[in-house]
Amino acid sequence: MEDLQRIVEEFARHAAAQTEAIMRGDPKTGNKHAKQSLAAFKQLKAHGDAGRDALATLFTDPRMDVRTAAAVFLLRHRTVDAKAVLEEAAKGTGLIPFEAQEALKRWEEGTWSLDPA
Repeated sequence: MEDLQRIVEEFARHAAAQTEAIMRGDPKTGNKHAKQSLAAFKQLKAHGDAGRDALATLFTDPRMDVRTAAAVFLLRHRTVDAKAVLEEAAKGTGLIPFEAQEALKRWEEGTWSLDPA
């Protein structure tokens, strides 16, 4: 379980760093962190539902961008909880609410595919 927690922390760190890079106008660095977040998710996914459940602990992270990033990846596995996180984030304005709105739209359209069954 310690290994899963380390990967979850890595995911959160890169999700936050991606947002910070985008906000300062550095998409190259933002993309680097996005790839690292995705790599962390793939590591968690390799542990099956235990890895996904570990990522769900970020649904209560103090940072909205981290909560939203986790929820986007967990829409299939933890649909009710992930949608609640995204719906709350989508109420605002700015980059993170926009991302939450887009994720919800893709989910409703049936085109979301970040973690297919």
